[in-house]
Amino acid sequence: MCGIVGIVGKSPVNQAIYDGLTVLQHRGQDAAGIVTISDNTFRLRKANGLVKDVFERRHMERLSGNIGVGHVRYPTAGSSSSAEAQPFYVNSPFGIAAAHNGNLTNAQELKESLFKEARRHINTTSDSEILLNVFAHALTACTAISLQPQDIFKAVSETHRRCRGAYAVMSIIIGHGLVAFRDPYGIRPLVLGRREGPEGVEYMVASESVALDVVGFEFMRDVAPGEAVYITEEGELFTQQCADNPVHCPCIFEYVYFARPDSTMDGISVYAARVHMGRKLGEKIKKEWGELDIDVVIPIPETSCDIALEIAGVLDLPYRQGFVKNRYIGRTFIMPGQTIRRKSVRRKLNAINAEFKGKNVLLVDDSIVRGTTSEQIIQMARDAGANKVYFASAAPEIRFPNVYGIDMPSANELIAHGREVDNICEQIGADGLIFQAIGDLIDAVRQENPTVQRFETSVFDGDYVTGDVDQAYLDALDEARSDTAKASRANIEDPNLEMHNEEA
Repeated sequence: MCGIVGIVGKSPVNQAIYDGLTVLQHRGQDAAGIVTISDNTFRLRKANGLVKDVFERRHMERLSGNIGVGHVRYPTAGSSSSAEAQPFYVNSPFGIAAAHNGNLTNAQELKESLFKEARRHINTTSDSEILLNVFAHALTACTAISLQPQDIFKAVSETHRRCRGAYAVMSIIIGHGLVAFRDPYGIRPLVLGRREGPEGVEYMVASESVALDVVGFEFMRDVAPGEAVYITEEGELFTQQCADNPVHCPCIFEYVYFARPDSTMDGISVYAARVHMGRKLGEKIKKEWGELDIDVVIPIPETSCDIALEIAGVLDLPYRQGFVKNRYIGRTFIMPGQTIRRKSVRRKLNAINAEFKGKNVLLVDDSIVRGTTSEQIIQMARDAGANKVYFASAAPEIRFPNVYGIDMPSANELIAHGREVDNICEQIGADGLIFQAIGDLIDAVRQENPTVQRFETSVFDGDYVTGDVDQAYLDALDEARSDTAKASRANIEDPNLEMHNEEA
């Protein structure tokens, strides 16, 4: 999962892109990058680390120009080396830089065909570099010195034809402008905004609407599945549907966990969706656990707070903040390696003993992935004096890996894979465990936008909407994404390798 921002302005955009990335930091904490165009030259800075650490004053001063894109990253199957930080760029044709959120399911096939057909070498293991080269190769079909909107849209159509999987993409082309497009299923989010200024209209594209809010852009609409947006350097806006048969299937896990509650994506308020999830789950608990003597409802901060508050209302029980979160520790779900995740949970959360002592508590979390975090938090509640600890998950059992850009680990590392609820309950040490029903989750999110006919729910049901994921692909993914594989890659990467692309 990554976050992307792109702006075409009437004045320097470096600070606005920086500000946009800071509010998308939850989407990736591994690396950050910004590229701008100034004097027909890319100005690039990218490195491993948080936005606030990657960009110093000297870097911001060099990132001049009125057009640019930014990216925050966390790795999935790929490397966490700074060599794979985004944006990437290619010199031909014209000079193109791009940032990408998602995952291509036919990356290896594309990599091989790019070399055979176009002699294009891919220098990293990142599918984002592959996607950029596919788009760049498609643009070579235009022999004119200056690109027209129809040339851009034809290249995006060809990119859609060749690429499979999930992708929200932003690219800037020297001498032309910004191009943004979304995969034909609309799996990863992308929103469009505008701002009226004294010198004219400025446009911004981002992963979530909150990035528009923070820099004063007005939300216009979501970029449709398969649609391309082209904004010239002069600020002219062109849009066109570039996919043959687009189908709207946004990733439901965005609303469960990833997106900020103050964002709206695909016509759905993330906050409202989580409130609906809480109501649905509360009703299920009331129906199935009516005999349980629960004293208090406590969320595991922060994603589940709104969900837990609604559950407490349905059950007519007190809602308490029983854990204090250290906000300077990253999201443990997206941290590499089981050892790091285990250590981070204890540093991230601390229990308020008075809220647990002698009580039967209902802990609420957004989901259970590996079970490591849940197990430790339940033990923390017991150590704080809880009598009994019940656990509720706002998402159904996660039984299958995600292939569309979320680092759901290998299937064997998912605690729900091959296990029933009673066994999962025993594994995490709870006195009772209840999951949201998948139908209730879908209804909760769809309540905000009934026009969405289908969500991408593969982590729960194994139904991959792109229709190209078979067991061989999942086996290869399992090999690449396991903690063992990641540890092995980390051991062979040079820890002293740094990216110094401050100007390209």
